[in-house]
Amino acid sequence: MTQAQAMRFKDQVAIVTGAATGIGYGIAKRLGSEGARVVLVDVDSRVGEQSASEMAARGIGTRLVAGDVGEEATADRAVAEALKTWGRLDILVNNAGLGGRTANIWELPVEEMDRIYRTNLRGVYLFCQKAIPPMVERDYGRIVNIGSIAGKEGNPRMVPYSATKAGVIALTKAVGKELAKTGVRVNCVAPALIQTKILDQFTPEQVQYLTERIPMGRLGEIKEVASLVAWLCSAECSFNTGAVFDISGGRATY
Repeated sequence: MTQAQAMRFKDQVAIVTGAATGIGYGIAKRLGSEGARVVLVDVDSRVGEQSASEMAARGIGTRLVAGDVGEEATADRAVAEALKTWGRLDILVNNAGLGGRTANIWELPVEEMDRIYRTNLRGVYLFCQKAIPPMVERDYGRIVNIGSIAGKEGNPRMVPYSATKAGVIALTKAVGKELAKTGVRVNCVAPALIQTKILDQFTPEQVQYLTERIPMGRLGEIKEVASLVAWLCSAECSFNTGAVFDISGGRATY
């Protein structure tokens, strides 16, 4: 990290969903290490409290909002917490996501699609809807939605996940165009398989299949995703909006 990057987010306020563990926590720590105050949002209040305490011990201004991102009230509370505590909202990272059950579409009840949609797509919609007005009011903001390479290519036996991540990509493109003439930028990151606990939701065969499709022959690391997201959250990202940034070890084909 260069000296110029060291405090890129000084005095800025960020909301990161799914921030108790994994990619979300890695992103929250990265933003906080560069000066941001961070509202962590996670459905797991116990782990969320631990993560918030760890960040506070690092000297990072932190608040926790425990709740389901698919609930409108959770998005309302997160935005209200940022504005009440620090008086502004500069960054939103929609990271919360579920992998879901691994099975063919004809083996999955529609309730599984509803469950994955609620977190992966409805949650992104709600947090964008609530976070955008205060950003537009100040004519500045950065929104980063975490999609997936599965949303581009479609992974077999992962229909709900693939379909909802494709929805995140399309939502990003549409909202980016809606805000293109404002100071708010909206972009998406599409990772291939990253070494996180979400792998526990997949079968060993599924992990092997997904890893074999990565030309680099390895899984991505949380810090690699956090680095890309940090740039997209910065003022340096000024002429990119409605764009999808792959972090796939060469897997992406378009």
